[in-house]
Amino acid sequence: MSDVIDASMLTLAQQLRTRQTSVPELVEACLAREEATHDLNAFSEVYVSQVRQSANASQRMLDQGYDPGPLHGMPIAIKANIDLAGEEMHAGSRILSGNIASRDAVVVQRLKQAGALIIGSTNMHEFAWGGTTNNPHYGASSNPWDDARIPAGSSGGSGVAASVRSALAALGTDTGGSIRLPASMNGITGLRPGVGRLSTAGIFPLATSLDTVGPLARYAEECEVLFNVLDGRAQPGTLSQLPELAGLRIGLLPDVHQQVQPDVAAAYDQMVQWYSAAGARCQTLNIHGLDQAVNALVLINLAEPASLHAAWLADRPHEYGEDVRKLLQAGLSITAVEYLQAQRFRTSLRMQLLHHLSQVEVILVPTLPFTAPHKGLEAIQMGDREESVLTGNMRYNALASLSALPAISQPAGFDRDGMPIGMQLIGRDGAERQLLAMARRFQQEHDYHLQTPTRLRA
Repeated sequence: MSDVIDASMLTLAQQLRTRQTSVPELVEACLAREEATHDLNAFSEVYVSQVRQSANASQRMLDQGYDPGPLHGMPIAIKANIDLAGEEMHAGSRILSGNIASRDAVVVQRLKQAGALIIGSTNMHEFAWGGTTNNPHYGASSNPWDDARIPAGSSGGSGVAASVRSALAALGTDTGGSIRLPASMNGITGLRPGVGRLSTAGIFPLATSLDTVGPLARYAEECEVLFNVLDGRAQPGTLSQLPELAGLRIGLLPDVHQQVQPDVAAAYDQMVQWYSAAGARCQTLNIHGLDQAVNALVLINLAEPASLHAAWLADRPHEYGEDVRKLLQAGLSITAVEYLQAQRFRTSLRMQLLHHLSQVEVILVPTLPFTAPHKGLEAIQMGDREESVLTGNMRYNALASLSALPAISQPAGFDRDGMPIGMQLIGRDGAERQLLAMARRFQQEHDYHLQTPTRLRA
């Protein structure tokens, strides 16, 4: 199923301007790809007529010499908790069914100003509180590499759409890992910017002190183009300089091999060896409190959403899916003391990581201890022990989430079943472009991000 849309957006932007393709052709290719992969349930809604009209208008603009930049004419999807003026924003819930956005979210405004076309809203875990995208109201999304497995969440639909290229890229939100998890499980790149780096105005929140918004795409360079547009501090088409790896200091965690599946450990070792062979200095860091970090993240991620949903939980509890309702109700029982203790731990963890990041440029960790679990599986066998999927999802993602630091997940291999493995880089405050450049550098020499699910190879 080779298609024009399998090229990177920067390549496609050049092809548009040399008339090797057209905006309507890109849109129709994405719509055809969505139809061919519709069973994966990546989208909550596809704006077919609107995006076709916009494609024709975008092409006329190019023909008349108006060129707002590299995102012009590119079909981009947004998660269903992001406002798009005139369209329903339901955040994957029944409670917000029929809620029509009166204005665009700030990130949507910036996409439109850069010429991007919003092709649809993607399926998500209800109210972004979960890691499976098994949505009781809009159906479960499936992993394109094996439809018996989850695509992760809560931005699961965004991960699927970006993986199969039914959108050239997608926006997701990340509170406890909801961009990085789908990036890892679906074999794509996903950037979680630091808290506050990009505006979340017009995005329905989960936990306001943790929430971020960012891009998911096949190529790291595509994530950088989108980040530049959303951040507004660099020219959208200008990629940051690739890093010199010789002398680069990379922090590692102790005992990774005891915490992850063997195939994930092998991919981790391979990436460490690649950096070391290029002259980087990899050193193990003594980071305390990994298990406490998961507990603190869970506490905050229970209490803050519960405070937001308290009135609906009292008046309309039956309208929630069972898993989300139980989590929100559990959040109502979190005491102020427990919440403040979790926030104090969060502060101490951030200070600890900032200290380490004064000694190294980035910290390298697996995104997940395992690859995509089968649907309905609540625990994963890890050697002689079991780990819950929820705890495993947060084990390494809690570091950046709690410390409000930027992180990126990138494809780094496959397990024995052919399922993607993701590796994560955590950087200093404001280091988003450094992380993106490091991912681009890795993708220059490795083609994991170019591999596609079997269903796309026919």
